[in-house]
Amino acid sequence: MSDDQRSPEEGTSLGRTEQRHGEVGRPLPPELGPAQKGPVGRLFAPVAGYGVTISSMFRPIVTEQYPFEKVPTQPRYHGRHQLNRYADGLEKCIGCELCAWACPADAIYVEAGNNTPDAQYSPGERYGRVYQINYLRCIFCGLCIEACPTRALTMTNEYELAGPTREGLIYEKQDLLAPLLEGMLAAPHPMVEGTDDDDYYRNEVTGPTAEQVEWVRAHRPQDPTLATARAVAPAGAEGVRTGATAVPSGAEGGHL
Repeated sequence: MSDDQRSPEEGTSLGRTEQRHGEVGRPLPPELGPAQKGPVGRLFAPVAGYGVTISSMFRPIVTEQYPFEKVPTQPRYHGRHQLNRYADGLEKCIGCELCAWACPADAIYVEAGNNTPDAQYSPGERYGRVYQINYLRCIFCGLCIEACPTRALTMTNEYELAGPTREGLIYEKQDLLAPLLEGMLAAPHPMVEGTDDDDYYRNEVTGPTAEQVEWVRAHRPQDPTLATARAVAPAGAEGVRTGATAVPSGAEGGHL
């Protein structure tokens, strides 16, 4: 039987007639259509749209006294980005540019550089030499931090990013780097002896060693982090695996 000879009752599903391309569908049966309003519903139908407005008139007014009283954000709030460091001070960013590729607003610009024995900024071969985020474009979607393979890029709770100039809203690497915590040693410096980048990625490095401190002392004797660096046991020792401090201040490896 052709489609033209098919009766209206055939080819239906739940009362819905099979519709061919370009054909106007038949109306739904009453039991499948929208619910009919009763007498009261028809009476208030013209002003039903004001229901939310009228109900809000009787609720207490809550006014946040910003910026004099700042309400804390939720813990997972997407604010300003941050480039993180490892426990010994080396940078987590390896310059892979995956965050820039993942950004839907094209707000991130990254240029990678090669680590050298005299300038080791991150574990492995490369580091983020140039890192920029244009907050005039950023939509704070968080796709960049999802793409980062080393958890180098995260987002903080900081939301006050307004500024007087457009240029000031383009954050450079020095604006995004996390501050050095007490005990860290400022980069560049060699990796922990006896480790590779996998040890860093597994967070098995818990701090700078005496050899790293001495390297910085020899190359940058005026580095302010030398006074606060806390050396731990070298690679392969129990201290690196468990986080125990093995070299106290003033012990072997120089005065710390």
